[in-house]
Amino acid sequence: MHRTLLASLWISPLLFCAALSVAADDHTQRSTHTTIEQANTFINDNILPPIQPWSGASETLLLSAEHPWATPFEQHGYLSTPNYSDTMAWLDKLVDSSDVLHKVSLGKSPQGRDIWMIVASSEGAQSATALTDNGKATVFVQAGIHSGEIDGKDAGMMLLRDISHGNKRALLDKVNLLFVPILSVDAHERSSEYNRVNQRGPINMGWRTTANNLNLNRDYAKADALEMQHLIRAINIWQPDLYIDVHVTDGIDYQYDVTFGYNVKQGYSPSSFNWLETIYRPAIEKALTEQGHIPGPLVFALDNADMAKGISLWNPSPRFSNGYGDARHLPTILIENHSLKPYKQRVLGTYIMLEETLNTVAKHSTKLKSAIYADKYRHPNQLTLTWQNEQLPKGIDFKGIDYRIETSPISGADVVRWTGEPKLYPNIPVVANTKPGIVVSRPVAYYIPPQWTTVIERLSLHGIRFTRLEKPTRIKVQQYQFNDPVFSSADYEGRQTVTATTVSNEVSLSLPAGTVRIATEQPLGDLAMLLLEPQAEDSLFYWGFFNTIFTQTEYIEDYAVEPLATKMLAENPDLQAEFAQALKDPAFAKDSKARLRWFYQRSPYYDKQYLVYPVLRAMK
Repeated sequence: MHRTLLASLWISPLLFCAALSVAADDHTQRSTHTTIEQANTFINDNILPPIQPWSGASETLLLSAEHPWATPFEQHGYLSTPNYSDTMAWLDKLVDSSDVLHKVSLGKSPQGRDIWMIVASSEGAQSATALTDNGKATVFVQAGIHSGEIDGKDAGMMLLRDISHGNKRALLDKVNLLFVPILSVDAHERSSEYNRVNQRGPINMGWRTTANNLNLNRDYAKADALEMQHLIRAINIWQPDLYIDVHVTDGIDYQYDVTFGYNVKQGYSPSSFNWLETIYRPAIEKALTEQGHIPGPLVFALDNADMAKGISLWNPSPRFSNGYGDARHLPTILIENHSLKPYKQRVLGTYIMLEETLNTVAKHSTKLKSAIYADKYRHPNQLTLTWQNEQLPKGIDFKGIDYRIETSPISGADVVRWTGEPKLYPNIPVVANTKPGIVVSRPVAYYIPPQWTTVIERLSLHGIRFTRLEKPTRIKVQQYQFNDPVFSSADYEGRQTVTATTVSNEVSLSLPAGTVRIATEQPLGDLAMLLLEPQAEDSLFYWGFFNTIFTQTEYIEDYAVEPLATKMLAENPDLQAEFAQALKDPAFAKDSKARLRWFYQRSPYYDKQYLVYPVLRAMK
């Protein structure tokens, strides 16, 4: 599609909307006459799979472009989303006109933009303390963590408008709403019509990663990005009871326009899972269906070219929003709107989901808070650090789209051609990473020497509680020692990750004053374990926070090892026997460097902290 044609499409919805008759019905006048073509036409339509026409009851939520409280999304024919400046100008106008809204900054982005949050409460609360004092449950909704996937921003703006000036004010009677319209604000301004080729709108989309090229939805555990640090502080300060992270999918074609998921029942927050599965999901799916949308589970194809192989159900690690929420016992919902559905349809689906979320939490807040409390103080004796795939006993009926396989004249490989025609895949297999892999016992506490300041600061950022030793203390603890470290061959999210095999030894050590003690019987005890157990998928060890322990800084010259080894053998018959046994290995016997290193490692000169994990486990 040419740019000139795109320009005409940009203008035509405004002219079309201007010609519509507008009902004079206070602040609820609606316009539902925009044609499917106008709301579905984007520059990449000619290279995307075909779609079926859509119309739903949720279209009555849309205001005409001329309405004084029309959002920029509505003003421009449901094709575009406003930039940062226009977004905040519109929200400022709304907040200034409303007695239930307040705006606060979570902090500055790396490029100096404020990350704004709208606080919505019937009392007009302006602080976390005031919000807590009203005794209601709080829902935290975040849009634009991947700023090209911005459906949540425009849906949230419409919802706040209807709460303030429409007929939705009662939504705040029994629940509070925190709304971040754009989390990745710098990336939001790296906007282009060419940013997400597989997504139908908006016309102008932000970038996936931050100005520092970090993916925020890989950053929850390590929290390197400034934006993520602001977000985690906000979660700790405002203490929401439900957290929603709005995205748009990649991948396969299917009928669902709104898919969403959360932690699995095998995870770290089973009570929250039960609330989400038995109370939340049925209510949300009912509301979406009644409004003309097709809700579905958050799943992925095992093979994009062969749906018969089944789908995967995701149990995410704490680097992701819903995995992090599971670890810290904050019920977290990951919305993944379907990228191939038009922008208007996705925004309206998000609106319905957010509205029904407020209704559902208001009705069932006591059960929700009870579930969170049960998870926070569960403290299981063992914790799973890694998960393996397994096929679940029960398949699902999947509302897919038909396709054919063709040989591409471009690549020469087989490619999928989605036809746009609905197809039901009955009872297809479901594979999930829900089988426990590495499981460890829960220590009473961890100890971290005071020099590991970055690690200690990161734990504090997450809200994990700790104390400090006031004087040197001798204690028996478990300590990991590493063998066979494997470093990532390429940078990943700004870090060189590492894995290693571990051996646990019981040692007696004198810990200096200032050493940090982290008790595991605390609300964030599970999160502390997942960050400090080195074999966990998103441990701080994995993310390279301890990589300096792999640097050997002292060494010994060969001329010094020879007489030292002779002396050691003469003084220690047991060492003689051990060396004789080692020489039975032909490779070792032929390797002169290995033989000298063998003696150095057993000498008092060897670095006793090399390959030793400085985080200690106290079992009693």
